[in-house]
Amino acid sequence: MSLIIRVIVNALALWAAVFLIDGIDVRADDTVGQIFVYLVVGAIFGVVNAIIKPIVKAVGCLFYALTLGLIGLVVNALLFMLTEWIAGLFELPFHVDGFWPAFWGAIVVTIVSWVLSMFLPDKSDD
Repeated sequence: MSLIIRVIVNALALWAAVFLIDGIDVRADDTVGQIFVYLVVGAIFGVVNAIIKPIVKAVGCLFYALTLGLIGLVVNALLFMLTEWIAGLFELPFHVDGFWPAFWGAIVVTIVSWVLSMFLPDKSDD
């Protein structure tokens, strides 16, 4: 159940990024198609963050220390762009028009996910 909730949170955060940031688009024909795209891209984004982000942090820990964590913003943008590329492999209509929309989109997704997560029960409450 927790996995489904995380995918929904990611989907809502992606919707906020598409809504707020020019250069990030979902071009589905109807509402059901858009919801499907947001859910699938939310799942892809979750998998990318769960698998690749820890590896990048472990390998690049020196850069995180030298930049006081600011390299994390760039890493998040690149992971957002990777999510767009993987979505393209599945022919999903999710598009990011370059680094800067990905940068700001990743910030929006992070903030919205964090805010929504505050309203979810802790894993210890299960």
